[in-house]
Amino acid sequence: MDKNSIIGMLLVFLVIIGYSYFTKPTDEEIEAARRKQDSIAQVEKQNAIKEVKLKNEAKNAVPVIEPQEIPDSIKNKNQSNQYGIFAKVAQGENRFVTLENNLIKVKLSSKGGRVYSVQLKNYETYDSLPVTLFDGDSTVFGLNFFAQNRTIATNELFFTVDTTKNQVVTDSSKSISLKLQLADNQYIEYLYTLEANSYMLKFDINFVGMNNIISNNLNYLTLNWEANIIRQEKGKKWESDNTTVFYKYYKDNVDELSIRSDEDKEELKTKIKWIAFKQQFFSSFLVADNSFINGFVKVEKIQDSDKYLKKCYAELSLPYGNKTSENFPMKFYFGPNKYNILNKYKLKLEDVIPLGWGVFSWVNKYAVIPLFNFLGSFISNYGIVILLMTIIIKSVLFPFTRKSYISSAKMRVLKPQIDELGKKFPKKEDAMKKQQATMALYKKVGVNPMGGCLPMVFQMPILFAMFRFFPSSIELRHQGFLWATDLSTYDSVLSLPFTIPFYGDHVSLFCLLMTIVNLVYVKINNEQTNMSSQQMPGMKVMMYLMPLMMLFWFNDYASGLSYYYFLSLLITILQTVFIKSTINEKALLEKLNSNVKKSVKKSKFQQRLEQAAKQKDSYRKRR
Repeated sequence: MDKNSIIGMLLVFLVIIGYSYFTKPTDEEIEAARRKQDSIAQVEKQNAIKEVKLKNEAKNAVPVIEPQEIPDSIKNKNQSNQYGIFAKVAQGENRFVTLENNLIKVKLSSKGGRVYSVQLKNYETYDSLPVTLFDGDSTVFGLNFFAQNRTIATNELFFTVDTTKNQVVTDSSKSISLKLQLADNQYIEYLYTLEANSYMLKFDINFVGMNNIISNNLNYLTLNWEANIIRQEKGKKWESDNTTVFYKYYKDNVDELSIRSDEDKEELKTKIKWIAFKQQFFSSFLVADNSFINGFVKVEKIQDSDKYLKKCYAELSLPYGNKTSENFPMKFYFGPNKYNILNKYKLKLEDVIPLGWGVFSWVNKYAVIPLFNFLGSFISNYGIVILLMTIIIKSVLFPFTRKSYISSAKMRVLKPQIDELGKKFPKKEDAMKKQQATMALYKKVGVNPMGGCLPMVFQMPILFAMFRFFPSSIELRHQGFLWATDLSTYDSVLSLPFTIPFYGDHVSLFCLLMTIVNLVYVKINNEQTNMSSQQMPGMKVMMYLMPLMMLFWFNDYASGLSYYYFLSLLITILQTVFIKSTINEKALLEKLNSNVKKSVKKSKFQQRLEQAAKQKDSYRKRR
């Protein structure tokens, strides 16, 4: 491309720009065009409204013929075709009867003979309403089987119930019988029995004279149980993330469906002991006295609902022997996820409480929970209970904290000598020689480089155990302390007019205080270990970044957990300052140097490190 072509193209470009600039519409012209478009849109809208109105008038002008009522004889014939011998119980009036004690109130429905609703008397929701585990027609509970070549679902049929027998249990057990009565000696009975001061509702299914009605080639009946789980807590997302279906295999472990996914399901191919519809602090269990043959479970999130969290579903197989009289004993548990209550039944019901796995679970079960319950037995303020528990735990761990600090102090006073070794072996290929010389120095002065790590090993299980304990502790529910109105959920001191990604729409003060104290602890710890960015690139930044990440993670967590971590870090800082005041680093260095003159026996750890270093160096030389 020559010079003239380039000049020509530039001129064309300038002409286009000039034309666009001088011919662009003025602000007045733009406003006039906008008004014109608005007028056109308004006219079109009015025309559309008129057109819809005319269509509705024309539609209303057409005479509507009311459908004629179906005669009762035809209705009865249709029901007889659909239900066979069960047609006589396919119609009826839904009546209710209650069975209650000092802890729960169970409402039973004649339609389906099922538990219609369950109310816990000693608990309230976040908005001060009675805790209702499930209610109304959102629940399904009943048997499915074949009879006379028809599929029968008892959830749709009407049981006989005496509404005059509402039972309030005081000092002994009370029972209510609901019968799907076909004849005097042919019925299916649901027998509910409740004892005083118990969350356990006994439930028996009795078959009398049904062997000639239910298909004789069946060896099992299907029991369907379905419920919409009602929201109870302020933190809806956290509660939803802790709502799912749990199940225990017969004489085996407890398992669960996913809590994070919007939907999960599992086919249970072996015997099942119990099924639980579990939410954050309350659960509904169905426990077989013997076992269910197999089953299918499912959980799915209920979208766009402020009342319901998830729908839980279970399909269980009951053994059926086609005998004249059969009984299948079960029991319901409707109550709190409280460890001491669930544990007393010896059915592993307490495994629905997320206390962690392995050693973390052991720490919670055998240390944290007993200590927490002991303090709570004579102190009503759980903020004070957490404070005392933190002081006790940190006091028990103090010897390990002191040992860890002394080990760090030894490493710190030896740092100048370690730096000299770095100058002596500056090349990368001399890294192994530097490591060997460093280990030789540690051996001479009698320092174990891993001495500061072992105390941390004892503290980490407690930190992780607390992480699981506080959000699942029902004792903290609705327990206030200082500005926090409920230690089991977040303490919002400021509601934001917007939502910050990964943080939320509120400010949790305990979480903020925990973050500040954590940053102070990191600063003190870095000064204690004399960490430099040259020695460990990026590590120093990462140490400060972690507390800031926890600010985002813990903003929606239980304020009791943030409060505990705040106290734990604060006490650790005070212990560190105290230990530092008792150690003379100059005297410590002199003592380490004096150890050089002594004959120091190599520890097994040092022997292994030296052996590994020699093998690696020998391998490098051979290559």
